[in-house]
Amino acid sequence: MREFKPFDENFSLAGRVALVTGAGAGIGEAIALMFARKGADIIAVDINADAAGAVVDKVKGYGKKGLALAADITDNAKIAEVVEKSVKELGKIDILVNCAGVALLEDAEKISADFWNRTINLNLSASFFMSQAVGNRMIKQGGGKIINMASQAAVIALDRHVAYNSSKAGIVAMTQVLACEWAEFDIQVNAISPTVILTELGKKAWAGEVGEAMKKKIPAGRFGYPEEVAAMAVYLASDAANLVTGANFVIDGGYTIQ
Repeated sequence: MREFKPFDENFSLAGRVALVTGAGAGIGEAIALMFARKGADIIAVDINADAAGAVVDKVKGYGKKGLALAADITDNAKIAEVVEKSVKELGKIDILVNCAGVALLEDAEKISADFWNRTINLNLSASFFMSQAVGNRMIKQGGGKIINMASQAAVIALDRHVAYNSSKAGIVAMTQVLACEWAEFDIQVNAISPTVILTELGKKAWAGEVGEAMKKKIPAGRFGYPEEVAAMAVYLASDAANLVTGANFVIDGGYTIQ
């Protein structure tokens, strides 16, 4: 039986290797960079090669190793290549963050098969198959941490978000099942569910009246920032969270409690 082990109260990730999808911008970039500042080497995976490379340049500026991989992770063959290259270059994967995603919005009676399939394929299916590929490595190496990016949309209905809500609710369910099945292998699997986060895209999408109206629905009265999500990811990736698995951490300023 595994016993409690003292942990670094500063949540150090020194000696760890973290693979982050969607690392080229927004929340994924913030997580990759905060992980690096906490001591982790980083594998930055993104559809945009230049964006992934720019993040790795910053990672190396913190004195850590970095590997930039451009890949369409809706292709299972590409997932296999990413995992193989990651292990070949950096030796292992201790932490996986599934952050790549898309939000294609439309009324339920009008949404196209293309919008639905693209959303499910990237947000849910790619996250599962990446978890499966990395999880098999973690089982062999004796443990690891998987962090899945869900959303407040996983737990509350949002207008015109039928595909997005469905994909993110699936992420939470997937997280719970993986946590249950893989606990015996010392793999902790958790989800983070943010509200509107002010990435560059978020700032544009929620500018003006639409943003002000939305903020009035949030008890905290504001949107979130990528660093606030990254801070939760650091905790979940650290040894401080060794007893935390199958949980969904909602970072929404109180939006979903009303």
